[in-house]
Amino acid sequence: MGTFATGMGDMGPALQPAEASAPNEHSIRYPGWRIALASSACVLVSFASLLVYTFAIFLKPLSAEFGWSREAVSAAFGIAALAVAACSPPLGWLLDRYPARRIILPCLTIFGCAFASLSLLTPHLWQFYATFLILGIVGNGTAHLAYSRVLTTWFRERRGVAFSILLGGGAVGAIVLPPVTEALIHAVGWRASFAILGAAVLVIGLPCGSRVRARSHATHFAAKPASGATVGEGLGSRIFWIIVAELFLISISQNGAITHLSALLTDRGISAGKAALAVSAMGAAILAGRLSTGWLLDRFFAPRVGACLFALSALGTFLLASAHTLPAGIEAAALIGFGMGGEGDVTPYLLSRYFGLKSFSTLYGFTWTAYAIAGAVGPVIMGRAFDATGSYRALLVQLAAVTLVAAALLLLLPRYKTTFAIGEE
Repeated sequence: MGTFATGMGDMGPALQPAEASAPNEHSIRYPGWRIALASSACVLVSFASLLVYTFAIFLKPLSAEFGWSREAVSAAFGIAALAVAACSPPLGWLLDRYPARRIILPCLTIFGCAFASLSLLTPHLWQFYATFLILGIVGNGTAHLAYSRVLTTWFRERRGVAFSILLGGGAVGAIVLPPVTEALIHAVGWRASFAILGAAVLVIGLPCGSRVRARSHATHFAAKPASGATVGEGLGSRIFWIIVAELFLISISQNGAITHLSALLTDRGISAGKAALAVSAMGAAILAGRLSTGWLLDRFFAPRVGACLFALSALGTFLLASAHTLPAGIEAAALIGFGMGGEGDVTPYLLSRYFGLKSFSTLYGFTWTAYAIAGAVGPVIMGRAFDATGSYRALLVQLAAVTLVAAALLLLLPRYKTTFAIGEE
């Protein structure tokens, strides 16, 4: 990693007098905070929020409507996740080279229209799968990957908090979207619910996405490009592959639990409305985890913070295996959510500290490939376990152990270099 620090002591172009006197990132008037809030609003209606946190609510209605097995319905989520896996590195490459809005706005438009088109589903599984393929192709152009690179140009000392605000949009989605979706399905049916939620992507996402822009003097197309590791140096680093491995393992567990949480609880006698509350409790915990983690990352060694959070998530997964009451389900969901919230902050933070910003989005895209492949596996094996045994219990115990292994992997990461400790461009 020593070669990655070359030139990092150079802070880039000196700030002009007017810029130097402008509010800095410690001030509430700093423009970067408005960019963070606009990005957070976009994430609220993104693939990582809207699709992920409503999928469990739509799972049973779709299965009942068309007679599809849970494994068959879950496979659509897997297809979308694999599309995210394939498309994240090229999207990252584009984000490292072009203004973010050129990628974000078209992706939001396609995502919103495709999500709304699910209201027109027929009994043909290929239509369901084809729509989810499109959702996955543009997915990360609407999610954290698209906005993290922008925020790294605005923040250095408060980068952890900025990431927590960004990812907080997804956590708010996890709180709000499940009960809203459940209420919509009850009031107007699942078809109209898809149409309304798809329209929300366009109404909220497009105006907010148009406000997302990088800080001009820090972007790669300014006079002095961002410094750090090249893509080749990152992919050749043991540190990078440790990050990828722990992310892969945590994704299997988290995505499996999220997509089947509502179905799992209703199978155990809890009403659909109360099960949606458990999903919302997970969302509240995700928000708390992200805000707490952002504060912690700016003050403590990130791998240790992440390891503690993942241990909590492992405990939640273990408790979910035997949760037969609403309080037990909420407790388990909250622990999983708190750890999941931390994961969203930890990954981009680690990448920016270890590898700098030169190829940040591209490397982040490759980590998303690992996360998405595992995200495709988790829901499908959960569905298969239920279809084969009528229970999720044994698999959840195994996934809790997998999550503990992910936590242990983080402890193998070394201290980042001094120059990366403040995340200079």
